[in-house]
Amino acid sequence: MTEYTVIYERGPNNWSAYVPDLPGCIATGKTRGELETLIREAIEFHIEGMRQHGEPVPEPSIEAGTVGVAV
Repeated sequence: MTEYTVIYERGPNNWSAYVPDLPGCIATGKTRGELETLIREAIEFHIEGMRQHGEPVPEPSIEAGTVGVAV
C-alpha cells in the first residue's frame, strides 16, 4: 500500500483536500469524514487515469507536519 500526503482545509461550509504529489487530485466534502473517503477515491481514480495514459505515477515525496509557536 502506498501512502500519499493529503492536505485538508476547512472552509466556512465544507472541507477540501489536495494531494501535493498528484497535481490536480482534489476533493471536497461536507465533513472531514466524508472528505477522507472522497479523497481516497480521487487518488485511486487519478492514478488509474495516469496509468491509462501511460504517465508515470510519482512516488510519495511530500511530508507534512505541524509546529507549535507562541502567539
